[in-house]
Amino acid sequence: MKYYIFLFILLICCSCSTSDQNSNDSEHIQCITLLGDTLFTPAVKRVPALQNYLEAKNEYKSNMDDALSLIWYGRRAAYLGQYKEAIRLFGVGIDKHPEDARFYRHRGHRYISVRDFDSAIKDLKKAADLIKDKQDIIEPDGLPNSRNIPLSTLHGNIWYHLGLVYYLQNDLEKALIAFSHRSILHKYDDNVVSGSQWIYMILRRMGRLEQAKELLAPIKAEMDIIENMSYHQMCLFYKGELTEDELKIDDVALYSLGNWYLYEKNDEQKAKAYWSKLLKDGNPYSFAYIACEADWARLFKY
Repeated sequence: MKYYIFLFILLICCSCSTSDQNSNDSEHIQCITLLGDTLFTPAVKRVPALQNYLEAKNEYKSNMDDALSLIWYGRRAAYLGQYKEAIRLFGVGIDKHPEDARFYRHRGHRYISVRDFDSAIKDLKKAADLIKDKQDIIEPDGLPNSRNIPLSTLHGNIWYHLGLVYYLQNDLEKALIAFSHRSILHKYDDNVVSGSQWIYMILRRMGRLEQAKELLAPIKAEMDIIENMSYHQMCLFYKGELTEDELKIDDVALYSLGNWYLYEKNDEQKAKAYWSKLLKDGNPYSFAYIACEADWARLFKY
């Protein structure tokens, strides 16, 4: 009981101190967005996340040569919004375990979070080199889904994030190659719809309409989706099986609809309306938000 009281007090302190630091301490700046906004370390809002972070930190401190402990220490830091600290910790892991692709994979992911796309590509390409001819492994979830079933693998996550960062740089050919890697589109329907969502948008931007339509053929309403409901609904929307009014509006829908209005309808004003709402109300670390930010900077920031 005393332990949880301590955590509650620590949570309150972290929330208050972060608020103060956000206004006057540059050390707590996580990144400058592509549109020039400053993102700070967010206030801690969830006791379990803080508890998991402290446990991971203590676990690593008790065995500083264990790669897995260091990976979880870095991952837990990122779940608290401490992205620069996570990047630093994964860098420590790379120094200690230079042949372990997991550290490059996770640091590459968090470089995306802080909008350092060139560094993300460098790390993820290194990770892809390190996994060549090696057996794929399940990657445990830090935030388990409702069924507690890990849906992704190390190889799949490396190629997924590499495809994403190429997409963010509008390098569509390279993005298509990475997202089309077979380790992404396997086993679970969640992987099928998440990969298909990005590949569809890429193909449409490249003007490959027939390929885009063929890609969606396996997508069905009755698929067993555990967590990627937003990607699933967008694929059904593209097929004409859901209307715009039937969509649950979240970050993914706001980004995807704005994108769709550009390449399908050539309607810049409608696209801006959806993207403006996302940039105003969305999670600035979601992939949909970062993609929206990158596209806005490329298309509209004159």
